[in-house]
Amino acid sequence: LPGLHVLAIAFALEVSVGKTNTVIALNNSNVLLPCTFTTCIGFQDLVFTWYFNSTEMIYHGKIKSKASEPFLVGRNPRVEFVGSTTGKENNISIVLNNVEFSDAGKYTCHVKNPKEKNAQHNATIFLTVVQKMVETDNTVTLIIVGVVGGLIGLLVLFMLVKRVVLFIIKKTQDGKKECLVSSSGNDNTENGLAGSKAEQKAPPKA
Repeated sequence: LPGLHVLAIAFALEVSVGKTNTVIALNNSNVLLPCTFTTCIGFQDLVFTWYFNSTEMIYHGKIKSKASEPFLVGRNPRVEFVGSTTGKENNISIVLNNVEFSDAGKYTCHVKNPKEKNAQHNATIFLTVVQKMVETDNTVTLIIVGVVGGLIGLLVLFMLVKRVVLFIIKKTQDGKKECLVSSSGNDNTENGLAGSKAEQKAPPKA
């Protein structure tokens, strides 16, 4: 039934590694690999595992319930658990100590919840290890933004000039029309033309 389907989606287990799934770390430094999970109906005897490049297990833990913290089942000696599940977020993040270039790759946070008929889900982080952090050169970006801004400014100026010119032309044409109208209504007294206001001689009396 459609209603039951929606209910099943609401109860689904979700796993997240944050807004971005890429992490850059300096060689010989410690790096945080974040991971949290959510479930609408809670969890019981939840199992979570971190994998390196999908096959190598680097941390394995279990959580009895929301009221208890995770306990370690197995881990790589350089991996340290830094999360907490008794707080607001079900945080199962780890820290990888003394990062080496060979540690670069894919890290998967996998979670299985027996309370949801063993529903399981995972999320992935890609780690890049560098010798030194390179500052981003924003010069090109600033130039592009400046050029685009200048073009927009010129376009706006062109539109304003165009409107002013059209306004002046319209006013000039309106002025010419007014001149034509007023000149056509001038008195033609001096020319003695028909329709002039020159005095007409009275017809001779009989």
